[in-house]
Amino acid sequence: MNRREFLLASAATPLVAFVPLRLAHAAARWDRVLVLVELQGGNDGLNTVIPYADPEYAALRPTIKVPRERVLQLDEKLGLAREFEPLMPLWQQKQLGVVLGVGYPQPNLSHFRGIDIWHTATDADVSSTVGWLSEVFRQGEAPPATYAADGIVVGRGNVGPLRAPDRRILVLENGGAAAMNEAKRMAGANEMGGANAALQHLLTTQQQFKMSSAAVLAKNVDKVDPGATFPAGDFGSQMKMAAQLLVGGVQVPVIKATLNGFDTHANQLGEQPPLHAQLAGGLAAFAQSMQKHNLWDRVLVMTYSEFGRRARENGSGGTDHGTAAPHFVMGGKVKGGLYGAQPSLKDLDAQNLVFTTHFRSMYASAAQEWWGIQTPFLKEKPLGIIAA
Repeated sequence: MNRREFLLASAATPLVAFVPLRLAHAAARWDRVLVLVELQGGNDGLNTVIPYADPEYAALRPTIKVPRERVLQLDEKLGLAREFEPLMPLWQQKQLGVVLGVGYPQPNLSHFRGIDIWHTATDADVSSTVGWLSEVFRQGEAPPATYAADGIVVGRGNVGPLRAPDRRILVLENGGAAAMNEAKRMAGANEMGGANAALQHLLTTQQQFKMSSAAVLAKNVDKVDPGATFPAGDFGSQMKMAAQLLVGGVQVPVIKATLNGFDTHANQLGEQPPLHAQLAGGLAAFAQSMQKHNLWDRVLVMTYSEFGRRARENGSGGTDHGTAAPHFVMGGKVKGGLYGAQPSLKDLDAQNLVFTTHFRSMYASAAQEWWGIQTPFLKEKPLGIIAA
């Protein structure tokens, strides 16, 4: 096969590769699912988990502060923005953990480099092309080869923490129609390879993509009743698809969703609350679906974002790129409550909050506490947020 033939054949291949994996050892809890939710753009933490009792909060944000009467109190110092009211039952049931001050040393405030650090779990001065979940699977244990995929991305988000040349990742955009159509289109491709090793490898990759798509297609997930009403909009649709996959019986260890729009440099009071409402509504409906189908104990939901925002508001009614921010962890096995320490509003570092919880502690909880896989490369200790 010449170079032109190989490039033409490669153009027909999905953007992600699929290769056979070794079977997982019995120690890993592959009956458990991690659902990652990326808050794309850098969610502002101080208007998410609000230090309503701290006078410095009002001083730093005279025009964009959340009024105390709109705060859902978590304790005598901190509370959630009113838009998170759909999640309060989970808080009261102690199935919602709020991890405070999440960040890392020497933070990078570029969207692209910032999210790359979060996706690879590297130190700020180290680059990698492998996502942290793929590294868990490589250094620890790989998911069973019998599973539909190593991870499924619902919606238009990138593969991020699953990125690697040897992972089976399925992207289900617009209900998965494109992936299913691609699988059908490949159905007759197996006769092309002949004895050519390069093309045969390509066709093996295609075949595995087709098999993963077929495993989802066979469950008729688009027709599954998730047992909950999801909010309108793209994020609600993503969480509905995530619920349909699990209720429908698709075996997969990771599902990733994305909510975009958090880069609130201007008009934050107009932009951020609707995003929080989408986030809370989608997560609450997903939890309701999982609870109804007795799956909530098998699901761990975790949010993340490339960075937080500056402590002080800017001149456009918004906030600029910053550092530490809170994140949510929820599920039937989660020991709800506050984790870590709220960053000081007086002790700022170049106008930025100083992180108190390394983001890799959240990842270590997912790998070690949730799945039972030891991950020395993550370096940080788990949060202790998962019940036995």
